Amino acid sequence: MNNSTAIQIISALVVRSPFDAEILPAWQQQGHAVQVKWTPTTVIMDNIRDGYRSDIAIVTVGAMDELIAAGIVDGSSRIELVESRIGLAVKAGEPHPDIATTEALVATLLAARSVAYSIGGASGIYFNTMIEKLGIAEAVNARASTIPEGFTAEKLISGEASLAVQQVSELLVVPGIEVIGRLPEAVQKTTAFSAALFKTASQPELCRDFLRHLQSAQASRAYQAKGLDPVFNS
Repeated sequence: MNNSTAIQIISALVVRSPFDAEILPAWQQQGHAVQVKWTPTTVIMDNIRDGYRSDIAIVTVGAMDELIAAGIVDGSSRIELVESRIGLAVKAGEPHPDIATTEALVATLLAARSVAYSIGGASGIYFNTMIEKLGIAEAVNARASTIPEGFTAEKLISGEASLAVQQVSELLVVPGIEVIGRLPEAVQKTTAFSAALFKTASQPELCRDFLRHLQSAQASRAYQAKGLDPVFNS
């Protein structure tokens, strides 16, 4: 593989686990190279506003709408990928607290030694709003372990937090943790993600082949295995 001709992707963290496990290796086995810059959608949008360009963007549907409206990506290339839901995790071997209902979730969050969440990611932004609405923000944030971006479950491994909140697929990137479940539906936040080509893509036909690869039957299984819900028919 020639990295000088590698497809360049800037992507939200949400698909990293299925990409690393199956989707990228399968693409590379076909003799193609790919390089991915992983970062939250909020940071991706800031980078693009500052002039950053790549070949393919994978972002939330709302962000993709903005990029198409601004003429930055090719709307005709847009594909819908997955829906993601927020979950909680503990370090492997630790007890799994009850989060089955909103009331149980509140009790678990208040009892936690420290809750880790990302202030730059979509899940963390929503989580902060959620605990405000539930009236427990002050108590939770007094002991929270926040990160600007990245994977919150790393705080479980380091011992800085006893609970981690993030998109389920992002929690699963970190070895040595266990996902205890998704947020209750009454307070759940579902986020959908799209992919499209930048209008400046250097290899548009190869990039379109890659987008088709992202909607293959193999990709669909990989998403599901990592806690994501595909929104396409493979």
